[in-house]
Amino acid sequence: MGVKRKEDGAAVAEDVAPAKDDGIQLKPKMSLLNGVTVIVGSIIGSGIFISPTGVLENTGSVNASLIVWVLSGVFSMVGAYCYAELGCMISKSGADYAYIMETFGPFIAFMRLWVECMIVRPCSQAIVALTFSLYVLKPIYTDCDPPEESTRLLAACCIVLLTFINCWDVKWATRVQDIFTYAKLLALMVIITTGVYQLYAGHTEHFTFVNTKTEVTSIALSFYSGLFAYNGWNYLNFVIEELKDPIRNLPRAIAISCILVTVVYVFTNIAFYTTLSPQEVLTSEAVAVTFAERLYGPMAWTIPVFVALSTFGAVNGILLTSSRLFYAGAIEGQMPQILTMIQINRLTPTPAVICICLLSLIYLQISNIYALINYVGFATWLSIGVSVLCIPWLRFTQPDLKRPIKVNMFFPVVYIAATLFVTIIPIIASPVETGYGCLMILTSIPVYGVFIFWKNKPMIFHKIVGCLTRYLQILLMVTTSKSPAKV
Repeated sequence: MGVKRKEDGAAVAEDVAPAKDDGIQLKPKMSLLNGVTVIVGSIIGSGIFISPTGVLENTGSVNASLIVWVLSGVFSMVGAYCYAELGCMISKSGADYAYIMETFGPFIAFMRLWVECMIVRPCSQAIVALTFSLYVLKPIYTDCDPPEESTRLLAACCIVLLTFINCWDVKWATRVQDIFTYAKLLALMVIITTGVYQLYAGHTEHFTFVNTKTEVTSIALSFYSGLFAYNGWNYLNFVIEELKDPIRNLPRAIAISCILVTVVYVFTNIAFYTTLSPQEVLTSEAVAVTFAERLYGPMAWTIPVFVALSTFGAVNGILLTSSRLFYAGAIEGQMPQILTMIQINRLTPTPAVICICLLSLIYLQISNIYALINYVGFATWLSIGVSVLCIPWLRFTQPDLKRPIKVNMFFPVVYIAATLFVTIIPIIASPVETGYGCLMILTSIPVYGVFIFWKNKPMIFHKIVGCLTRYLQILLMVTTSKSPAKV
């Protein structure tokens, strides 16, 4: 059910070449620098521009929020370090989906695949698109919040436009990714430089522990917002087959990227609080816009423009990488065949991109960004925690498995314990959002039972699926390649 197709990652768009049998074959062309840009580009998106409010709301004070930002970065680095062992030990496309498949079997792996495809990726895309809309509309609605209908409509237009670009030409998509990655880094550098000047001028009055919340539930929810901003550190593992010398370059790319992003995030937050009071941050839906309005005068419009460009590029990045997961699931027979097919003229994963688009448009009906972050946080960190659990499990069940990188068991144990904290505690503090998250995860059980576990389906079922697949093939002009890629 697999398909060799043109790779859809921003840094690896040309890492494919026609094979001798006229298929499409992936080649390892990604350097260490490419690996770093993939991780940094995946992590830095909308989170740093919307999460400061969520972190501060649940910590209560500026200093406590900065500690959460640092610990979230350390937490992500520990998880990424654990993923370095998994990525070099199980060098298959699909990252954590492949690790869980190898360790716990097809059912748990399908639950992870379901969570990623049905919740995490489309929900994250909806969050980033909504952030894009807020930063575009905020300078227009200076005296009030933008209308929800306008915000959702603009977010939908953003998703649909980028879906068209990703379906039309992978090179177009990668150019969009490159240009908008530079925009996001420029915006952050301008903010950080301004913050350094403000610190030099003595603006440190907001850096206190006053009003710090000590409730365990509030602390856990603050990590949801912080960790959301770091989401994406495991994306390089999804394309490890295209990375040159992964045993050497994977851990190096992870270390460089996570340290760089943590430093940038912490200094960006410090910059915000040199100018804005905690109350101003809590009441602002677009923190960077408020920051710019206070300091840049007539040039204040530049920051929301750069942030909008950043989030626009982040939406594109999710579309670029999401179809890779569909591909890995289809290789294991756990995804519909149509989602692995490529457009015969454009060589783009059109069905997978359109599927992510439609799911994201559904999530746009929920305009509360922080509720969406809770959905994503619960599902993401629960799934990643199960992936890290593969390390001690495989150490016990398969001690002779080749491990080019072997992490100290202290790190996966600490990571698993922290994951339990940030997934179980918020159930008490935010039962509605986490309840919806649990229901969405549990919907994978009947789907698995009907479409995968049940082997002797009636002939009418196969005829309907076959007819639907052929109809979509004709409609979208897509097909599989002649020789499936080995994963």
